[in-house]
Amino acid sequence: MNLPSARLAGAGAPVTESHLHDLEAIIRSRTPLVTIESDEEPRVVSMVRQISRRLRLKAYRWSVTEGLVAYDACDQPPQSIHKAHELLHYIKADAEYCLFVLLDFHPFLEDATLVRFLKDIALTYTRHYNTVMIVGHSLKVPVELRPFSALFQLPLPTPEELRQIVYDVAGEWGAEHGRRDVHTTESALQQLIRNLAGLTATDARRLARKAIHDDGAINVSDIPEVQKAKYELLAKDGVLTFEYETAQFADVGGMRRLRKWLEQRRMFFTGALKPDLDPPRGLLLLGVQGCGKSLMAKAAAGIFGVPLLRLDFGALYNKYYGETERNLRQALHNADVLAPCVLWLDEIEKGTAGGGEDDGLSRRVLGTLLTWMSEKRSAVFLVATANDITRLPPELIRKGRFDEVFFVDLPSSASRREIFAIHLRKRGRDPEEFDLDKLADHAEGFSGAEIEQAVLSALHHAFSEGAALDTRRILQALQESPPLSVTMAERVQALRDWAQGRCVPAD
Repeated sequence: MNLPSARLAGAGAPVTESHLHDLEAIIRSRTPLVTIESDEEPRVVSMVRQISRRLRLKAYRWSVTEGLVAYDACDQPPQSIHKAHELLHYIKADAEYCLFVLLDFHPFLEDATLVRFLKDIALTYTRHYNTVMIVGHSLKVPVELRPFSALFQLPLPTPEELRQIVYDVAGEWGAEHGRRDVHTTESALQQLIRNLAGLTATDARRLARKAIHDDGAINVSDIPEVQKAKYELLAKDGVLTFEYETAQFADVGGMRRLRKWLEQRRMFFTGALKPDLDPPRGLLLLGVQGCGKSLMAKAAAGIFGVPLLRLDFGALYNKYYGETERNLRQALHNADVLAPCVLWLDEIEKGTAGGGEDDGLSRRVLGTLLTWMSEKRSAVFLVATANDITRLPPELIRKGRFDEVFFVDLPSSASRREIFAIHLRKRGRDPEEFDLDKLADHAEGFSGAEIEQAVLSALHHAFSEGAALDTRRILQALQESPPLSVTMAERVQALRDWAQGRCVPAD
């Protein structure tokens, strides 16, 4: 299909009737102060212009660089007004039936004198009927102004508005390059629109332009770059990290039940899901260290074809009361916005298992996480991994929190054979040249990570001796490094005994 670019050039970011109606309703309610948290100043300014014309009110905008400027030239104030206190004095003493949009004003909300000025304007509203709208990327409204103010949130674009944005960008590109159409397919267009969800109109335009710019087309191959750019726009606090390297099932040895379970849910992320099926919520992976839980989190993202986000509990915690929970809520919100995606909670027991010395922090973190899990409606597939089952809170692993709880055990003989083949192949060796059955037999009790390390150790030995890697050197490496199941036999066996009958075996 082709996007009819030339016909739609220059339409701009959409402002729907519902957006205008909501803001107009606040103004009509005679609320003196309106706070608008948004990075999209041009959209807000445009909306106020339209509303002022509907209501036949004068409208002004103020910034620290331009001062007070009327929307219509005939309404310009008689004197130049640049300073904040001059502005507020003018609104209180000289203006009537006006709308004022204050840009760059958020730093002045910490000035007690100017806050008092705003309160006076609010208290004398019925003398002048002026509405003051404060616009900023982040606004902390002083307590004394809250009774007189209302919050307006500029809604994010709907899927249809995002589609229109893509068409507009295609039009701009076509006009710039003298071409009539931008080539795409319905599948690629739908994927692009789905990955633009949760962004402001301005950011959505930027990413749509990024997808079209290089070749004048929208292809499925453009989607990963869009996903990466979307993450960089939203998750800047370090709590969420974007894992660029996902995995495929070809990178995983064994785990047949778990692989089949994920394959059955792949349809939800490819758009082939029947509407009467509930979306998959996620899974909890318990097991022995080094047996592939982290690899399966990456494989889930790879097979679903969606980004992988990792929640870092270490970056989550903050010494100030309430900040840790706020960080978690923001991280989970960002995951919702970045959906469809896989959210990986690595070693979840470290973030939710509290002791008696954290003043209840871990319980609050757990409560925040459980609330999000129960209310989540976005296409965020949760993969939580844990090594120590004894530290997991019971309410986290009860039925209904996750779709399933899998136990990732030490690999079987057949799985060990696969793992050896995978790691040999990744390092340019032909597995057929090695005695895989013998290697698998001698690696009993080894985890997948330990098998990989044995292959790497044997490679280093072979390289230092100027010889080729062979079965003998790998066997020697296995013999020289006892596995965790031997050095910590009691703990590993206790974990395996606990999982018996309580979890679904991954293999």
